[in-house]
Amino acid sequence: MPFPKLIAHRGGTADRPENTILAIDTALANGADMIWLSVQLSADDVPVLYRPADLSSLTDGKGPVAGMTLEQLQQLNAGWTFTGPAKVEPPLHPYRERPLRIPTLREALQRIPASVPVVLDMKAMPAALQTVAVAKVLDKEGAWGRVLIYSTEADYQRTFAAYPKARLFESRDATRQRLADATLGGRCDAPGNGTWAGFELHRKVTVTETFTLGKGETVTRAAFWNPRSVACYRSRSAVNLVAFGVNDKADYCEAMRLGVDAVMVDSPARMRAIRARLKTLPAPCVPKTPNADNAVSAANK
Repeated sequence: MPFPKLIAHRGGTADRPENTILAIDTALANGADMIWLSVQLSADDVPVLYRPADLSSLTDGKGPVAGMTLEQLQQLNAGWTFTGPAKVEPPLHPYRERPLRIPTLREALQRIPASVPVVLDMKAMPAALQTVAVAKVLDKEGAWGRVLIYSTEADYQRTFAAYPKARLFESRDATRQRLADATLGGRCDAPGNGTWAGFELHRKVTVTETFTLGKGETVTRAAFWNPRSVACYRSRSAVNLVAFGVNDKADYCEAMRLGVDAVMVDSPARMRAIRARLKTLPAPCVPKTPNADNAVSAANK
Protein backbone atom coordinates (compact mmCIF):
# COMPACT_ATOMS: atom_id res chain seq x y z
CA MET A 1 0.00 0.00 0.00
CA PRO A 2 1.49 3.39 -0.95
CA PHE A 3 1.60 6.08 1.71
CA PRO A 4 -0.75 8.98 0.85
CA LYS A 5 0.88 12.35 0.26
CA LEU A 6 0.42 15.11 2.84
CA ILE A 7 -1.33 18.29 1.70
CA ALA A 8 -0.82 21.18 4.13
CA HIS A 9 -4.31 22.63 4.66
CA ARG A 10 -4.05 26.44 4.41
CA GLY A 11 -0.31 25.96 4.85
CA GLY A 12 -0.85 23.99 8.06
CA THR A 13 -3.52 25.82 10.01
CA ALA A 14 -2.82 23.96 13.27
CA ASP A 15 0.93 24.65 13.25
CA ARG A 16 1.14 28.33 12.28
CA PRO A 17 -1.26 31.18 11.39
CA GLU A 18 -3.01 29.92 8.27
CA ASN A 19 -2.23 31.11 4.76
CA THR A 20 0.83 33.07 5.88
CA ILE A 21 4.36 32.83 4.52
CA LEU A 22 5.41 31.47 7.93
CA ALA A 23 2.83 28.69 7.62
CA ILE A 24 4.09 27.84 4.13
CA ASP A 25 7.73 27.78 5.26
CA THR A 26 6.87 25.61 8.26
CA ALA A 27 4.86 23.17 6.16
CA LEU A 28 7.73 22.80 3.70
CA ALA A 29 10.17 22.25 6.57
CA ASN A 30 7.84 19.56 7.90
CA GLY A 31 7.85 17.64 4.65
CA ALA A 32 4.47 18.60 3.19
CA ASP A 33 4.13 17.16 -0.31
CA MET A 34 1.59 19.76 -1.47
CA ILE A 35 0.38 23.14 -0.19
CA TRP A 36 -3.31 24.10 -0.06
CA LEU A 37 -4.01 27.87 -0.02
CA SER A 38 -7.16 30.01 0.19
CA VAL A 39 -7.51 32.90 -2.26
CA GLN A 40 -9.59 36.08 -2.24
CA LEU A 41 -9.33 39.43 -4.03
CA SER A 42 -8.42 42.78 -2.52
CA ALA A 43 -10.36 45.92 -3.46
CA ASP A 44 -7.70 46.66 -6.09
CA ASP A 45 -8.03 43.15 -7.58
CA VAL A 46 -4.88 41.58 -6.15
CA PRO A 47 -5.20 37.86 -5.25
CA VAL A 48 -4.29 37.45 -1.57
CA LEU A 49 -4.26 34.50 0.82
CA TYR A 50 -7.16 34.62 3.29
CA ARG A 51 -10.07 32.28 4.02
CA PRO A 52 -12.95 33.59 6.23
CA ALA A 53 -15.64 35.96 5.05
CA ASP A 54 -14.63 38.64 7.57
CA LEU A 55 -11.18 39.90 8.50
CA SER A 56 -12.11 39.92 12.20
CA SER A 57 -12.00 36.12 12.27
CA LEU A 58 -8.20 35.98 12.04
CA THR A 59 -6.82 39.52 12.03
CA ASP A 60 -7.03 42.76 14.01
CA GLY A 61 -9.17 44.25 11.24
CA LYS A 62 -12.79 43.82 10.25
CA GLY A 63 -14.95 43.68 7.16
CA PRO A 64 -14.53 41.72 3.91
CA VAL A 65 -11.19 41.30 2.16
CA ALA A 66 -12.70 42.92 -0.93
CA GLY A 67 -13.34 46.07 1.10
CA MET A 68 -9.63 46.89 1.47
CA THR A 69 -6.78 47.55 -0.91
CA LEU A 70 -3.66 45.42 -0.78
CA GLU A 71 -1.82 48.20 1.02
CA GLN A 72 -4.53 48.34 3.69
CA LEU A 73 -4.69 44.56 4.06
CA GLN A 74 -0.98 44.33 4.62
CA GLN A 75 -1.23 46.67 7.59
CA LEU A 76 -3.22 43.96 9.40
CA ASN A 77 -1.84 41.14 11.53
CA ALA A 78 -2.77 37.78 10.01
CA GLY A 79 -1.69 36.01 13.20
CA TRP A 80 -3.80 38.09 15.60
CA THR A 81 -6.18 35.33 16.78
CA PHE A 82 -3.80 32.38 16.48
CA THR A 83 -3.32 30.60 19.80
CA GLY A 84 -0.73 28.03 18.80
CA PRO A 85 -0.80 24.25 18.50
CA ALA A 86 -0.89 23.76 22.29
CA LYS A 87 -4.19 24.36 24.09
CA VAL A 88 -3.58 26.42 27.20
CA GLU A 89 -5.79 28.50 29.50
CA PRO A 90 -5.94 31.41 29.16
CA PRO A 91 -5.11 31.17 25.45
CA LEU A 92 -1.81 32.69 24.36
CA HIS A 93 -1.46 34.79 21.21
CA PRO A 94 2.20 34.48 20.25
CA TYR A 95 1.94 36.57 17.10
CA ARG A 96 0.38 39.71 18.54
CA GLU A 97 3.88 40.95 19.28
CA ARG A 98 5.26 39.43 16.08
CA PRO A 99 2.75 40.46 13.40
CA LEU A 100 2.41 38.54 10.14
CA ARG A 101 1.20 40.08 6.90
CA ILE A 102 -1.55 38.75 4.63
CA PRO A 103 0.54 37.62 1.65
CA THR A 104 -0.26 37.90 -2.02
CA LEU A 105 -0.67 34.81 -4.18
CA ARG A 106 2.37 35.90 -6.16
CA GLU A 107 4.54 36.03 -3.02
CA ALA A 108 3.41 32.54 -2.05
CA LEU A 109 4.15 31.03 -5.46
CA GLN A 110 7.61 32.60 -5.44
CA ARG A 111 8.23 31.11 -2.00
CA ILE A 112 7.14 27.56 -2.80
CA PRO A 113 9.59 25.43 -4.81
CA ALA A 114 8.39 24.62 -8.32
CA SER A 115 8.58 20.92 -7.44
CA VAL A 116 5.83 21.26 -4.78
CA PRO A 117 2.27 21.28 -6.21
CA VAL A 118 -0.08 23.98 -4.97
CA VAL A 119 -3.87 23.83 -4.64
CA LEU A 120 -5.66 27.19 -4.81
CA ASP A 121 -9.05 27.18 -3.08
CA MET A 122 -11.15 29.99 -4.55
CA LYS A 123 -13.00 31.68 -1.68
CA ALA A 124 -14.56 34.76 -3.29
CA MET A 125 -17.42 35.55 -5.63
CA PRO A 126 -18.10 36.55 -8.35
CA ALA A 127 -15.95 33.85 -9.88
CA ALA A 128 -15.21 35.67 -13.14
CA LEU A 129 -13.38 38.59 -11.54
CA GLN A 130 -11.18 36.42 -9.34
CA THR A 131 -10.47 33.99 -12.17
CA VAL A 132 -9.05 36.74 -14.37
CA ALA A 133 -6.86 38.09 -11.55
CA VAL A 134 -5.54 34.65 -10.56
CA ALA A 135 -4.90 33.72 -14.21
CA LYS A 136 -2.75 36.84 -14.64
CA VAL A 137 -0.59 35.82 -11.68
CA LEU A 138 -0.24 32.25 -12.95
CA ASP A 139 0.75 33.57 -16.36
CA LYS A 140 3.40 35.90 -14.92
CA GLU A 141 4.83 33.21 -12.67
CA GLY A 142 4.62 30.44 -15.29
CA ALA A 143 2.81 28.43 -12.63
CA TRP A 144 -0.07 26.75 -14.46
CA GLY A 145 1.69 23.39 -14.54
CA ARG A 146 2.15 23.19 -10.75
CA VAL A 147 -1.18 24.63 -9.66
CA LEU A 148 -4.59 22.97 -9.21
CA ILE A 149 -7.79 24.96 -8.79
CA TYR A 150 -10.47 23.99 -6.26
CA SER A 151 -13.69 25.65 -5.12
CA THR A 152 -16.97 24.71 -3.52
CA GLU A 153 -18.55 27.11 -6.04
CA ALA A 154 -19.22 25.41 -9.39
CA ASP A 155 -18.98 28.77 -11.21
CA TYR A 156 -15.21 28.41 -11.16
CA GLN A 157 -15.50 25.35 -13.40
CA ARG A 158 -17.05 27.60 -16.02
CA THR A 159 -14.77 30.62 -15.64
CA PHE A 160 -11.49 28.69 -15.66
CA ALA A 161 -12.66 26.69 -18.68
CA ALA A 162 -11.55 29.69 -20.75
CA TYR A 163 -7.92 28.93 -19.82
CA PRO A 164 -6.63 25.78 -21.57
CA LYS A 165 -3.72 25.43 -19.12
CA ALA A 166 -5.98 25.39 -16.07
CA ARG A 167 -6.08 22.15 -14.06
CA LEU A 168 -9.15 21.88 -11.87
CA PHE A 169 -10.60 19.54 -9.30
CA GLU A 170 -13.97 18.35 -10.48
CA SER A 171 -16.76 20.38 -8.90
CA ARG A 172 -17.70 19.49 -5.35
CA ASP A 173 -21.26 18.90 -6.54
CA ALA A 174 -20.00 16.29 -9.01
CA THR A 175 -17.85 14.58 -6.38
CA ARG A 176 -20.66 14.51 -3.83
CA GLN A 177 -23.04 13.03 -6.40
CA ARG A 178 -20.60 10.30 -7.46
CA LEU A 179 -19.84 9.36 -3.85
CA ALA A 180 -23.51 9.32 -2.84
CA ASP A 181 -24.45 7.23 -5.90
CA ALA A 182 -21.71 4.69 -5.22
CA THR A 183 -22.29 4.53 -1.46
CA LEU A 184 -26.07 4.80 -1.17
CA GLY A 185 -27.40 3.99 -4.62
CA GLY A 186 -25.06 1.24 -5.73
CA ARG A 187 -24.40 3.09 -9.00
CA CYS A 188 -21.06 3.97 -10.54
CA ASP A 189 -20.50 7.03 -12.71
CA ALA A 190 -16.73 6.98 -13.18
CA PRO A 191 -15.08 10.26 -14.26
CA GLY A 192 -12.64 10.89 -17.06
CA ASN A 193 -8.92 10.24 -17.07
CA GLY A 194 -6.77 12.49 -14.87
CA THR A 195 -9.67 13.76 -12.73
CA TRP A 196 -8.86 15.25 -9.34
CA ALA A 197 -11.55 14.73 -6.71
CA GLY A 198 -11.60 15.71 -3.05
CA PHE A 199 -14.06 15.17 -0.19
CA GLU A 200 -14.01 14.69 3.57
CA LEU A 201 -12.96 11.25 4.79
CA HIS A 202 -15.86 11.46 7.26
CA ARG A 203 -18.77 13.86 7.04
CA LYS A 204 -21.83 14.45 9.21
CA VAL A 205 -24.85 13.83 6.98
CA THR A 206 -28.58 14.21 7.57
CA VAL A 207 -30.77 11.81 5.57
CA THR A 208 -34.31 13.15 5.21
CA GLU A 209 -37.29 10.96 4.29
CA THR A 210 -40.54 12.72 3.38
CA PHE A 211 -43.92 11.18 4.22
CA THR A 212 -47.48 12.27 3.49
CA LEU A 213 -47.85 13.44 7.08
CA GLY A 214 -44.36 14.81 7.65
CA LYS A 215 -40.76 13.73 7.46
CA GLY A 216 -38.15 11.75 9.33
CA GLU A 217 -34.45 12.53 9.66
CA THR A 218 -31.44 10.38 10.45
CA VAL A 219 -28.07 11.92 11.28
CA THR A 220 -24.97 9.81 10.65
CA ARG A 221 -21.21 10.15 10.31
CA ALA A 222 -20.86 9.09 6.72
CA ALA A 223 -17.77 7.58 5.12
CA PHE A 224 -18.23 8.44 1.46
CA TRP A 225 -14.66 7.44 0.65
CA ASN A 226 -15.00 3.67 0.98
CA PRO A 227 -13.88 0.62 -1.03
CA ARG A 228 -16.93 0.83 -3.30
CA SER A 229 -16.61 4.52 -4.15
CA VAL A 230 -12.83 4.38 -4.61
CA ALA A 231 -13.20 1.35 -6.90
CA CYS A 232 -15.82 3.25 -8.89
CA TYR A 233 -13.54 6.26 -9.38
CA ARG A 234 -10.72 4.03 -10.54
CA SER A 235 -12.80 1.68 -12.70
CA ARG A 236 -12.25 3.38 -16.05
CA SER A 237 -9.18 5.60 -15.82
CA ALA A 238 -6.36 7.03 -13.72
CA VAL A 239 -7.65 9.55 -11.18
CA ASN A 240 -6.31 11.50 -8.21
CA LEU A 241 -8.28 11.12 -4.98
CA VAL A 242 -7.88 13.37 -1.94
CA ALA A 243 -9.39 12.76 1.51
CA PHE A 244 -10.01 15.92 3.53
CA GLY A 245 -9.82 16.21 7.31
CA VAL A 246 -7.20 13.55 8.07
CA ASN A 247 -5.51 14.52 11.32
CA ASP A 248 -4.64 11.37 13.25
CA LYS A 249 -3.11 7.94 12.78
CA ALA A 250 -6.44 6.12 12.55
CA ASP A 251 -7.72 8.31 9.74
CA TYR A 252 -4.39 8.23 7.92
CA CYS A 253 -4.41 4.44 8.04
CA GLU A 254 -8.00 4.35 6.82
CA ALA A 255 -7.06 6.57 3.87
CA MET A 256 -4.03 4.42 3.14
CA ARG A 257 -6.05 1.20 3.16
CA LEU A 258 -8.57 2.78 0.79
CA GLY A 259 -5.78 3.72 -1.58
CA VAL A 260 -6.41 7.46 -1.86
CA ASP A 261 -3.53 9.45 -3.31
CA ALA A 262 -3.30 12.27 -0.78
CA VAL A 263 -4.75 13.52 2.49
CA MET A 264 -5.37 17.10 3.55
CA VAL A 265 -3.97 17.71 7.03
CA ASP A 266 -4.08 20.62 9.47
CA SER A 267 -0.72 19.81 11.09
CA PRO A 268 2.01 18.65 8.73
CA ALA A 269 4.34 18.48 11.76
CA ARG A 270 2.16 15.91 13.52
CA MET A 271 1.21 13.92 10.46
CA ARG A 272 4.77 13.78 9.16
CA ALA A 273 5.80 12.12 12.43
CA ILE A 274 2.88 9.66 12.19
CA ARG A 275 3.73 8.75 8.61
CA ALA A 276 7.43 8.37 9.43
CA ARG A 277 6.60 6.02 12.29
CA LEU A 278 4.29 3.94 10.10
CA LYS A 279 7.04 3.57 7.50
CA THR A 280 9.23 1.83 10.07
CA LEU A 281 6.64 -0.86 10.78
CA PRO A 282 6.76 -4.20 8.96
CA ALA A 283 2.98 -4.16 8.45
CA PRO A 284 1.69 -0.59 8.78
CA CYS A 285 -2.03 0.12 8.86
CA VAL A 286 -3.08 -3.54 8.96
CA PRO A 287 -6.83 -3.76 9.84
CA LYS A 288 -7.47 -4.60 13.46
CA THR A 289 -8.73 -8.16 13.20
CA PRO A 290 -7.60 -11.17 15.24
CA ASN A 291 -5.74 -12.63 12.25
CA ALA A 292 -4.09 -9.32 11.43
CA ASP A 293 -3.01 -8.83 15.05
CA ASN A 294 -1.42 -12.29 15.04
CA ALA A 295 0.39 -11.54 11.79
CA VAL A 296 1.79 -8.28 13.15
CA SER A 297 2.90 -9.99 16.36
CA ALA A 298 4.66 -12.70 14.40
CA ALA A 299 6.41 -10.13 12.19
CA ASN A 300 7.66 -8.24 15.24
CA LYS A 301 9.24 -11.30 16.87
